[in-house]
Amino acid sequence: MIRTHLIFLISLAVSYGANGERILIKAKKIQATPDIIFEPGEILINAGKIEKIGISISKPKRTETLEWKNLEIYPGLISPGSSLGLVEINALRPTRDEREVGTHTPEIEAWTAVNPDSELIPVARANGITHSVIVPLGGLISGTSSLITLDGWGIEEITKVKKVAVHLWWPGQTIALSSSSKKNNVKVKSLSEQDKDRKKSIDEIDEFFAQAIHYFEAKKAKDKNFQYNASWEALIPILEKKIPLIIHANEKREINTAISWAKKRDIKIIISGARDAWKLAKKLASEEIPVIYRHIFTASLHLNDPHDVHFIAPSILASAGVSMAIGLPLGGWAAANQRNLPYHAGHGIAYGLRRNDAIASITLNPAKMMGLSKKLGSLEEGKEATFFGCTGDIFDIRSCVVKMIIEGEEVELASRHTRLFEKYRNRPNLLK
Repeated sequence: MIRTHLIFLISLAVSYGANGERILIKAKKIQATPDIIFEPGEILINAGKIEKIGISISKPKRTETLEWKNLEIYPGLISPGSSLGLVEINALRPTRDEREVGTHTPEIEAWTAVNPDSELIPVARANGITHSVIVPLGGLISGTSSLITLDGWGIEEITKVKKVAVHLWWPGQTIALSSSSKKNNVKVKSLSEQDKDRKKSIDEIDEFFAQAIHYFEAKKAKDKNFQYNASWEALIPILEKKIPLIIHANEKREINTAISWAKKRDIKIIISGARDAWKLAKKLASEEIPVIYRHIFTASLHLNDPHDVHFIAPSILASAGVSMAIGLPLGGWAAANQRNLPYHAGHGIAYGLRRNDAIASITLNPAKMMGLSKKLGSLEEGKEATFFGCTGDIFDIRSCVVKMIIEGEEVELASRHTRLFEKYRNRPNLLK
């Protein structure tokens, strides 16, 4: 009873912090930004935001104090893309709603299909992930992604930003060698025919965007023949540079052609997937094109590649000055494994990635890409009080997240995993 009462008082104090009462949290260590650490550290919350942060803060009157003396505090982790809330059990088609019918559907907004009661959301949250970009799949232009907070009662409450970016899946640019005369009993096309097909696929993308530009110009000119079109309307924020176009491309040729096309159309882009992006690191840095790298644990594709080619890639990108976020591969499988996000980033540390770049790749850099760095991604005065406390380094798999606060309110960390753990730990001993 005493323990229950204490938990209630702590929860009450933190909820007050979101409603105007101040809370001072003292911790063993605070990772405020990728480059700034306070050890020990204190953080003052007022009305759901960070009022002060540092090694020692003078305590204002009427301030609750919470002792997290044995914990390390980190900003809430941001997944730069997942199917959380769109997929429940990947093997069961009725539980998957991540793909839309059609090839050009930029008007589809991912947040409308999110299930806020998904069991996978608390599982991801339990390891420090507070936000995720939800990416629609299917087709060439699959839709518009949304940013959700991994806590809330309903779809409207958990949706942080309805329109984060439009997603374009760049057509393959690989070449099948003519020396292989047959492939799956189908004759391989000549190199000239393959080149023609590749150019045609890019021309189709270019034509769709050209039509969107004409549509936008007609709308601004208030043309009397103007007719509303949902697909082209969804591209207007791209043309106005209000949101980025995320181009999913992996192979070097794909990334190169995507960059050239975007430059011609003067479109702000982010490269996602980016398996071979390390080969173009200097170009990406000079063009100031951010990268979402999703291939930390992807096996090498070529026999002559070193086994650690994808382990080293993040350090090459970061060292070249590329703004890089690290994420898991997209799809239903990854939705159930978002909790492993910090370990994907941490794995690069052993292969040359600086620790501060690893921190930035799952906090501040995703926030910058989504235009939310003034609110999220680091613990600074005026930003949202969204962070978690864990028993050790977040990149150490032995560390456990035991406390979490989102926008000044303490969040429950129970999940299906913890419920099953308690259930089977307390199972009756039938052998007695």
